[in-house]
Amino acid sequence: MISRIDLRGRTLSRRELLAELPRAEVDVEHAGAAVAPILDDVRTRGAAALRDLAERFDGVRPALLRVPAQTLQDAVAELEPTVRAALEETILRVRRVHAAQRPTDFTVDVAPGAQVRQRWVPVRRVGLYVPGGLAVYPSSVIMNVVAAQEAGVGSLAVASPPQKDRDGLPDATVLATCALLGVDEVYAVGGAQAVAMFAYGAAGQTDEDGATLCEPVDVVTGPGNVYVAAAKRLVRGVVGIDSEAGPTEIAVLADETADPVHVAADLISQAEHDPLAASVLVTPSVELAGAVEAKLVDLAATTLHRARVATALGGTQSAIVLVDDLDAGLAVVDAYGAEHLEIQARGAAELAERVTSAGAIFVGPYSPVSLGDYMAGSNHVLPTGGCAHFTSGLGVHSFVRAVQVIEYDADALATVADRIVALADAEGLPAHGDAVRARF
Repeated sequence: MISRIDLRGRTLSRRELLAELPRAEVDVEHAGAAVAPILDDVRTRGAAALRDLAERFDGVRPALLRVPAQTLQDAVAELEPTVRAALEETILRVRRVHAAQRPTDFTVDVAPGAQVRQRWVPVRRVGLYVPGGLAVYPSSVIMNVVAAQEAGVGSLAVASPPQKDRDGLPDATVLATCALLGVDEVYAVGGAQAVAMFAYGAAGQTDEDGATLCEPVDVVTGPGNVYVAAAKRLVRGVVGIDSEAGPTEIAVLADETADPVHVAADLISQAEHDPLAASVLVTPSVELAGAVEAKLVDLAATTLHRARVATALGGTQSAIVLVDDLDAGLAVVDAYGAEHLEIQARGAAELAERVTSAGAIFVGPYSPVSLGDYMAGSNHVLPTGGCAHFTSGLGVHSFVRAVQVIEYDADALATVADRIVALADAEGLPAHGDAVRARF
């Protein structure tokens, strides 16, 4: 069901190691060719294009693109009590963590009369995408919305695909979650066309009930399929984006002390997301590898999405990687840069401190990725495809900008005037120096 990669006894360069490791084959550039006409259509025709594209891709033509406020409130009223309690607890925990992420302004007195201040300013408006294809994600509503709210963003819009069995409305639990969070601007728009709507807006247009449609945003965030990722790549520069999120990934670094049932269950939990989902075990224990392989067969046979799981585990993106020891395993998981990294081994907490590339790290046998997906308090919108090497997961920082404020008095500027002129002349930009001389 799952392949093995044996790295024992081999000394590999970083380039060679990356070539050996499994990775989902996702061609965002190829998807971009299909997505570009969709973006142009939405930019040109606005609401009419959005309805046509929903009919084409989602199999339903929404009567209303903007979900009415009463529909949002009805979704809350119809929410099953245990689900509502779980959502409210998740909101509480995620808000608590994200409130602590708020960056602090600072002031530096560089010299007498010379001051530089830095302020963190939230973006004006954000568009938050919530997928609705193979599964629906009310938890992603929470992750996106709470981070933006805690950053102080004043205007939030959410888009999620229209559902054929709901007469073109998004999933009811997604709508209820928006209402619980106080978000009343929600659109029945999915895929690349949602990204286009956020980037270009439908300015000057109204819905069939007269509601004003989406104004352009400053930042688009949220996970999605390869076409959503391609759309985000193409609009980057028109708007900011969080990342080009691809298929989900889990890597587990484990030794012989790990419970093979826990490891197998966690690998399957991510494999059920998508046939392209990656599940990777890195271990120095051949015995654990064999036990996990056996448990994968048993557990995959009884899980709800068994066909999807089998495809993901059997794909080239998933593998059991055998290494000489945990130090070698650390090198492997750092090179891999997993979206989710679990460490189930002796000294797990110490090993976690040594990891430099991962979207989120789950330490010990009682911190499964599923906890982070819902109720840990951390954010589950994380970098995939090795992007953890250079970017971080969604958070308050995704929605704020650092603005520097410079204030010098005459004496402070006079002190450095000659040096500014010297540097300006050295760079061949004498007018820069003249701008300082003019003040004296």
